[in-house]
Amino acid sequence: MSRPPHPVIIAGAGPTGLACGIELKKRGVPAILIDKGCVVNSLYNYPANMVFFTTPELLEIGDIPMTSLNDKPVRGEALKYYRRVAGHYALDIRQYERVLRVDGSDGAFTVHTGTRVDGARAYAASKVILATGYYDRPNLLGVPGEDSAKVIHYYKEAHAYYGHDVAVVGAKNSAAIAALELWRTGARVTLIHRGEAIHPHVKYWIKPDIENRIRNGEITALFRSRVTRIEPASITVETPEGPVGLKNDFVFAMTGYSPDVEFLAAHGITFDPETRRPYTNPDTLESARPGIYLAGVLVAGMHTNEIFIENGRFHGGQIAADIANRMGC
Repeated sequence: MSRPPHPVIIAGAGPTGLACGIELKKRGVPAILIDKGCVVNSLYNYPANMVFFTTPELLEIGDIPMTSLNDKPVRGEALKYYRRVAGHYALDIRQYERVLRVDGSDGAFTVHTGTRVDGARAYAASKVILATGYYDRPNLLGVPGEDSAKVIHYYKEAHAYYGHDVAVVGAKNSAAIAALELWRTGARVTLIHRGEAIHPHVKYWIKPDIENRIRNGEITALFRSRVTRIEPASITVETPEGPVGLKNDFVFAMTGYSPDVEFLAAHGITFDPETRRPYTNPDTLESARPGIYLAGVLVAGMHTNEIFIENGRFHGGQIAADIANRMGC
């Protein structure tokens, strides 16, 4: 029986997808990585001045050392590093191509994709690895006006909002960082959060900063509150004292992100009803659909705070070992 032209298709070219491609290549198994965006697209969409909460060695893949000017690497250093790793291993990466669906069965899959240039494509594959992450699926507020262009789910940098009235929704790390940078750049910032206070897990060097700004009245905070309507020049916020209308130019909805559970379920991936984690073989990470593997944060289901680059990068070795063994490589 002849093998498909492309033994393995990897959906996702983030750090975990790259690690899968590298580990397969080390074992002599060809793979194509397909990503709807650029290489490490999620990292590219991180804030321009972002500092990772980890050390360089914990972001390394493919036995390639990562260097940083400081103890913690910044976004630009990470982008450069992963480009260098992808080039070093000459990975076959198809950027700006979206995986639409996977037909067929183990050993004889057809992966259907769409591109901006030549439309639909189809790849024959023996195995499929889904390493699509979750960063492109923001948790929506579910309120009228959320589809407005003034609503932003990905904070990049503050300069464009100087002198504007902005609302930051959320109280975890991304919300705190955005609120602080926007305030320091000259925006008038209101932070809105359903909870009682800034989240206790906000990083230790950020939490006192945002709390002091709130305490000093430099950043307005509305706790136990939620946005209920977004208008072109204002927002409505439900507070413990009742609804409040606020002048507003931009809303930063820093409410987190979720994996595309619907896509997984449509492809035969089943879930634990209580934890919403997909069923996988803990040793190989093969899903309940034979021949389809899950890598990275997808393994955690809705518990996206359990898997990061630091531990997701090891999934490549687990998966590649099983695939290579089955293919006799």
